[in-house]
Amino acid sequence: MALSPAKRHFQQATAAIEAAAVQGPALTMEGATAYELMQAQLHQHKQQLKKIQSQEGKAETKRKLLPDYAPYAEGVLSAGKGAQDDVLTTIMLWRIDVGDYAGALDIAEYALAYGLTMPDSFERSLGCVVAEEIANVAIKMQKASGSFDLGLLLRTEAATANEDMPDEARAKLHLAIGKAASALVPDDAEAADALPLLLMAKQDLARAIELHTNCGGKKDLERVERLLKKHAGTTG
Repeated sequence: MALSPAKRHFQQATAAIEAAAVQGPALTMEGATAYELMQAQLHQHKQQLKKIQSQEGKAETKRKLLPDYAPYAEGVLSAGKGAQDDVLTTIMLWRIDVGDYAGALDIAEYALAYGLTMPDSFERSLGCVVAEEIANVAIKMQKASGSFDLGLLLRTEAATANEDMPDEARAKLHLAIGKAASALVPDDAEAADALPLLLMAKQDLARAIELHTNCGGKKDLERVERLLKKHAGTTG
């Protein structure tokens, strides 16, 4: 059931007030009324999700459930001071699962700036989760249809640039960026339009291969280098 405008505003305002009162990841939102209510709701929804075997089915259910958390997330992001918040980081991951990458990055940028962590059940760091999960989706979509939003990938890279993670995880993000930049350049593109994207693609694909030799970017890099050679004689 959709929240009424009045209830939505109340939840957002309450979350903002409580989040503003707790500062730094050394402290948590535990004990805050809005947070406790969201935790209880999240527990119920996780139990609901456990009964669904299909990953597509889980994602569709999350898509229906996420609006229930939107006012809370908006409140914390607007006034929060970095208290550890397992509800917020879970919402972030759910947004990735349903394809709301911009919404996930809104949370990720806040969480990474304050050093928040993923819930205890996760072995990966928050930065690794953000970089790897978005890269995984991008590479899957690129293989299926050849495209993923380059701006979202660059935003992911900027948010996670200083985060520690396995080389293979960071390689995936560079691979996705290189593929996305390369895909924007058709073989018959004019040099003036092609060169900035090709140079970006070459840099990220080479970095992906450097970090993980078997990342799968060698053919993409070969195409980029061919196009760069083609355009080398057309620039002053």
